Amino acid sequence: MNQEILFGKTLEQVKKTAKEQGNCVSKEQVEEAFAALSLSAEQLEMVYGYLRQHKIGIGEPVDLEEYLADEEKDYLDAYLEELRALPEVSPGECEAITLSAMAGDADAQKRLTEIYLPQVAEIAKLYAGQGVYLEDLIGEGNVALAAGVTMLGALEHASEAQGMLGKMMMDAMEDYITENAEESKKDKKIVEKVNKVADAARELSEELHRKVTVEEVMEESGISRKAIEDAIRLSGGIEDLERRA
Repeated sequence: MNQEILFGKTLEQVKKTAKEQGNCVSKEQVEEAFAALSLSAEQLEMVYGYLRQHKIGIGEPVDLEEYLADEEKDYLDAYLEELRALPEVSPGECEAITLSAMAGDADAQKRLTEIYLPQVAEIAKLYAGQGVYLEDLIGEGNVALAAGVTMLGALEHASEAQGMLGKMMMDAMEDYITENAEESKKDKKIVEKVNKVADAARELSEELHRKVTVEEVMEESGISRKAIEDAIRLSGGIEDLERRA
């Protein structure tokens, strides 16, 4: 396998391992993962730096709240304050509730959802700072959790519930981030197209000292009629461009 490809795959695997361990890995785990690449001490330090930038602790967990904006911290505090009103349960009670939820008991499923709500917030902090609001991440996690507690019947042991629900929450948040990023790319392309037409129309308008036509912009800039028409439609009209029938 190509060295660069192997490095990238290894790095992604280390990040995945870290998430499964509360966003933390040991130096020994990193060194073992990259052993086949024979990295130098300097290269390993670069890997550690990259991991820290992605909120992954080396040897000990990082304080994820340090990465939150002030408004996100305020929202998180208010959210967690509401959850503190919920009654606490012992490990034994949690297992009993999980078993009832696995058997299809609706009340137990509702109670189990409440028990795992604080974990939604903890997982959401792992994904904060990636172009989406913490509040939205928690919302996506809550939806996944509510669905997940109704699917526990497929498990054999109550001890498997936490891992299954945690994965569903993480997957939901990752999907949301991906969808948001794709939407942002589309929005950026639209803005770029509109700006390109608007700039061409403005430059020509300044030269001619009047509003210009679609045909004139086409001839001067080489931009296609469809691109210009799309820009007009998407922007609701371009100031320096007059559209003639």
